[in-house]
Amino acid sequence: MYVQQSFERPQLALFDAFLAGAPSAPLVTDDISTNEDDQAFSELALRGAAGHCLHLLAPILRELSQNQDARWLTLVAPPASLTQSWLRDAGLNRERILLLHPRQGQSALELAEEALKLGRSHTVISWLHPVERSTRQRLAQAAHAGAAQSLNISLG
Repeated sequence: MYVQQSFERPQLALFDAFLAGAPSAPLVTDDISTNEDDQAFSELALRGAAGHCLHLLAPILRELSQNQDARWLTLVAPPASLTQSWLRDAGLNRERILLLHPRQGQSALELAEEALKLGRSHTVISWLHPVERSTRQRLAQAAHAGAAQSLNISLG
């Protein structure tokens, strides 16, 4: 059965009753920022069994690994389950992926920052937990400096 949907119709006012008593000023929280640098940082939280999380993550990584940008997709301190064989089986372009692990005395955050600032990667993916506001700002600034995108994945 085919149903034609018109996008001209107005959105239903689902929250009018809730918002009726709300002040007219916009809602602002620490997690939401309109800073331009925040456009360079994204975060994805996946909860559940490790296998299911990797299954959900595979298409995202596959798309990023096939990006037309000539730079790398860089994975900083990925979980142990993200092996070369898993990358191959998930259909990722392994010739466009760098796997980086912190050296002794170096944190994953420092390594991600460095990879972002260098500008040799179109996207740097990290697995940092928890990510506080200062960490988000550091990664966003580094991404902006390297004309890259920072994606943090939180597995739980």
